Amino acid sequence: MPPTIDMGIPGASSSASSGVAGKRVLLAEPRGYCAGVDRAVETVERALEKHGAPVYVRHEIVHNRHVVDTLAKAGAIFVEETDEVPEGAIVVFSAHGVAPTVHTTAAERKLQVIDATCPLVTKVHNEAKRFARDDFDILLIGHEGHEEVVGTAGEAPDHVQLVDGPEAVDAVTVRDLNKVIWLSQTTLSVDETMETVRRLRERFPTLQDPPSDDICYATQNRQVAVKAMAPECQLVIVVGSRNSSNSVRLVEVALGAGSDASYLVDYADDIDPAWLDGVTSVGVTSGASVPEILVRGVLDRLAEYGFDTVQPVTTANETLVFALPREIRPARR
Repeated sequence: MPPTIDMGIPGASSSASSGVAGKRVLLAEPRGYCAGVDRAVETVERALEKHGAPVYVRHEIVHNRHVVDTLAKAGAIFVEETDEVPEGAIVVFSAHGVAPTVHTTAAERKLQVIDATCPLVTKVHNEAKRFARDDFDILLIGHEGHEEVVGTAGEAPDHVQLVDGPEAVDAVTVRDLNKVIWLSQTTLSVDETMETVRRLRERFPTLQDPPSDDICYATQNRQVAVKAMAPECQLVIVVGSRNSSNSVRLVEVALGAGSDASYLVDYADDIDPAWLDGVTSVGVTSGASVPEILVRGVLDRLAEYGFDTVQPVTTANETLVFALPREIRPARR
């Protein structure tokens, strides 16, 4: 991995500019695994250690090709629905959460469920249930078809309306202007979400906010770091898979914050050398479901093209850790 030196740019914690000339990489911190992803991946690993292969996983445990392929080689079998899992077998629910109907189907098939839903997603589920009990119209801001949205909406299907971005606001209808609240998918662009909320509030002035922020802390932190470095970058490379909502958002944030270009890559081999023509400053970050080994691969590849100076751009320090599901926690001695 190329040598690292510190750098001070607007929004970053570094205090002094290094004054380095020539080709350089600005490396966003924080990046990569969030606490929920770390918990979900370790859940599958521990389940395989404890029970042996195969362990079934409903949907991709997290949205990253490398992670899914690695776990599959270790004995995880990924399925779309629980009816593909043999009766009585072990099944892990992904970090994105599931609707109550999925739990019901699993119970009917006598499956041994290990629920790896991110606790921050569970929080949004609980909010949906709470406001449905109080007969609110729930405006769920998110992307249609995303597993997290499907799971959250499934908690209160008669009360939830999906709002897929600002342009969808005009189609929203509510029953009672005094009982309307918005919730959101946890992996959205903060800026686009707040624009959607602004437009909703223009139509429904009494729209209530969720009790606490729904957009994941890690999603926000990674977007803030990209915003800090993008104005200094001619190119921003985001390591992440195309079905990863938070990774795709990082590309959009980089372009919106001033980078001339931004691309999403799964692996270092995906980098097109033509992207680097005439470029002297490249930003690198990764989505919340990306292991650090993939970022190191990208840095090594950039070093081959002369980008052998790496300057960190640090905007936050993350220390949050989530407990593993009780079914696979180590036994207390």
